Amino acid sequence: MTTPSAVSAVPAYAAPAPKAPLERTVIERRQVGEFDVLIDIKFAGICHSDIHQAREGWGEAIFPMVPGHEIAGVVSEVGSGVTKYQVGDRVGVGCLVDSCRECENCKAGQEQYCLNGSFGPTYNAIGRDGTPNYGGYSQKIVVDENYVVRIPDGLSLDVAAPLLCAGITLYSPLKRWNAGPGKKVAILGLGGLGHMGVKIAHALGAEVTVLSQSLRKKDDGLKLGADHYYATSDPKTFEELRGTFDLIVSTVSAPLDFNAYLTLLKTEGALVNVGAPEEPISLNLFSVIGGGKTLAGSMIGGIGETQEMLDFCAGHGFGAEIEMIRGDQINEAYERVLASDVRYRFVIDTATI
Repeated sequence: MTTPSAVSAVPAYAAPAPKAPLERTVIERRQVGEFDVLIDIKFAGICHSDIHQAREGWGEAIFPMVPGHEIAGVVSEVGSGVTKYQVGDRVGVGCLVDSCRECENCKAGQEQYCLNGSFGPTYNAIGRDGTPNYGGYSQKIVVDENYVVRIPDGLSLDVAAPLLCAGITLYSPLKRWNAGPGKKVAILGLGGLGHMGVKIAHALGAEVTVLSQSLRKKDDGLKLGADHYYATSDPKTFEELRGTFDLIVSTVSAPLDFNAYLTLLKTEGALVNVGAPEEPISLNLFSVIGGGKTLAGSMIGGIGETQEMLDFCAGHGFGAEIEMIRGDQINEAYERVLASDVRYRFVIDTATI
């Protein structure tokens, strides 16, 4: 343990204003408090939600913004009261760095649904101390130990980083809706989120189908663990697969014809959304009522479930499929994400920031 001190002059990439290109800057992290850990960030994943927020696609945001909530690194300092971690530990930080810890959701281990925690997101939020939260596109971060997870030795840090959002975002609904042997599961969209859905659903023992706009990534989908692959641009897909699935997880962040996708569910099947379109959707409720179907949403997972997910992925020997980039390639990577030109998650080598 070292003497707590302020962490200043930390290199980072930030969006200075809405829709502005990200640029290299320097930020200051808070002093390492009694229950804090200082993490030397090694890798940070790029999530589509980073783009939504940096470009105010989901509403007014806080600038300058340092995005990034897929963070993997090594503990370099701990506060005097820290008991869970020590210097040298391999750790991760996801979408949350705090919550109220008092509401019924926090007490139930569902910190992602904290009823009082507008200060909790890793970035694009104002922390308890009144200063902006800055994310993982930087070289260091200070986080309360209760919002840090341990990265198992079986996972390298680079492929583990995207699991802190993409991994838990798919793991949580697949577990909640009991994906496993005897269940037919469809993953809608094969991107940064979807490719993790295929891997996890396959590892859980489900029969996995990818529903993608085209067959362009079919070979990839089958290699990742899908049993079947269909193009949603082909009307015959909806005829052939009508009433097939117990569960569909949609990872798509563009508006969809949910009425059509609900026809693919079995009676009492569920369509769960983890993608968040910027535009509202249209829905005929008879698509849900007829067949007793469920249209639901899911948002990441709690801290305990995130650790469970990491252990699960390590136990099954996989992380994310990544493309490593430098800090000065972030803006280019954003455009490539929007063009679906990544296989399947960009990860920033933060040493280049």
